[in-house]
Amino acid sequence: MSVPRFEPFNAIRYASNVNWDEVIAPPYDVLSDDDVIELGRRSRHNITWIDVPRGGSDRYKVAAYLLWEWLEKGILERDSEPSFTIYRMDTVDATGTQRTISGVLGGLEVVDEGAGGVLPHEKTTKKASTDRLDLTIATAANLSPVWGLSLASGLTAALAEPGEPIGQIEVDGVVHRAERVTDPDRIAAIRQIIGSDDVLIADGHHRYGVSRVYRDMVRKATGRKDTAAELTLTFINELVDDQLSIEAIHRIYDGLSFDELKNALSGSFTIEPMTEPLSPATLAQMVETERLVLLDPKGEPSWLVARPGAFNGVRALDGAWLEHALSGSKAQVSYQHGLDEVLAELDNAGTGPFGGHAGAVLIRPTSLAEIERTAREGLLMPPKSTFFTPKLRTGLVIRPTQRLPR
Repeated sequence: MSVPRFEPFNAIRYASNVNWDEVIAPPYDVLSDDDVIELGRRSRHNITWIDVPRGGSDRYKVAAYLLWEWLEKGILERDSEPSFTIYRMDTVDATGTQRTISGVLGGLEVVDEGAGGVLPHEKTTKKASTDRLDLTIATAANLSPVWGLSLASGLTAALAEPGEPIGQIEVDGVVHRAERVTDPDRIAAIRQIIGSDDVLIADGHHRYGVSRVYRDMVRKATGRKDTAAELTLTFINELVDDQLSIEAIHRIYDGLSFDELKNALSGSFTIEPMTEPLSPATLAQMVETERLVLLDPKGEPSWLVARPGAFNGVRALDGAWLEHALSGSKAQVSYQHGLDEVLAELDNAGTGPFGGHAGAVLIRPTSLAEIERTAREGLLMPPKSTFFTPKLRTGLVIRPTQRLPR
C-alpha cells in the first residue's frame, strides 16, 4: 500500500510580539472584496496583503516582496529547527455540541492523481484561475493549508499532550490555538502514525492540485525529486467522530413552482406537518429520526420522510437521494450551508418566474461511516456533499517551498 510522507519543516511565523487579532485571517477562498479591505485595514502586516494580493499584473511580485520585507524587519521569523505545529479549534457545532478539534500542521507529500496515499474526497469543479499557482511561483511559499483527514488511528492521542504555546485567537466564538513541537521522538511518532495509512482531503482540493502542478514545474526545471516542492502545507486530524464538525450543504431549488417541487418530491418522500420552530435542535432531530426538512419560499417547514424502498440501490447520502427524487423534474439546484443562511437566502431572493426561489431542502451531514467507506472504496462523493467547520485560519504557519530557478 502506498502511504504518504508527512514531514516537519522550518516554519515561518509571526513574531511573538505581533497581535494575532490584527494579522491572522480566514482562507482566501471564503473572503469577499469587502472582507479583504477590512482585514487590510486592521494592519499593514495582515496576512491577506500576501495571501490575497492587491493591484495589477505585478501584485504577485509585490506579495513576494512583502514576505521578504516582513522577514527582514522581524515581523515574521523563521524557525531555526524543523517542527510540527499542533493546531486546536474549540468550537460549538451546528447542533450545539462543544468540540475541540486537534490536528497537526506539516508538509504532506504531493502524489500523482490516482497514485493512492492521498485521496480526493468529492468531485470538484475545475477552476480556471491561475491565482494560487502564480502566487506560489512568486513567493515560493505555501500560505493557506490543505485540510486532510488521517485514516490511521492514534493521532488524537499522540497530540493530546500540549506543545510549546505559540498563540491563540478567538473568532466568531471559535478559539484557534497553536503549539510548536520540536522534540525528535514526538515528531517521529506523529510522522509514523500519519504515514501508516491514507490521508483523505477534506478541504483544499484545488490547493493540493496547484501544489501538484508546481511540483512538476520544479521537477522539470531542476531535474530533482527531492526538493521542498514534493510536499505541501497541510493540516491533518484523525477521522473520528469527536474530531470532526461536519455540516450539511443544503439545497435551494429554482426552475419550478413550490407545488411542482412538492409533487416531484412526493414520489420518494411523504410530506408531513412540522409544528415546532426551526432551530439548531432541528438539525440534531433530523439525524436522530432520519428525516429531511422541506422549506417553502417563506421558510415554513415540513418534514420529508423517505418512503419504504424509495432509495433502494441509491447511496445513503441525502444529496444522492434528492438527485434521485428530482430526476426528470425541472428543478435547478444551488447550495448554501447554515440554517440561518438558507432562511436569509429565501427571504432575500429576487423576483423570478415564481416570485423568488421555489423552496429549499435541509439535509443531514454526511456520516463519518459513509465518508470512510467512500474513501476506502476509492469512490468520490457528489459535489457539495460536506462542509467542514470551522475554517482553518491563514497566517498561523507559512511553509517555504522550493523556489523555481530564474
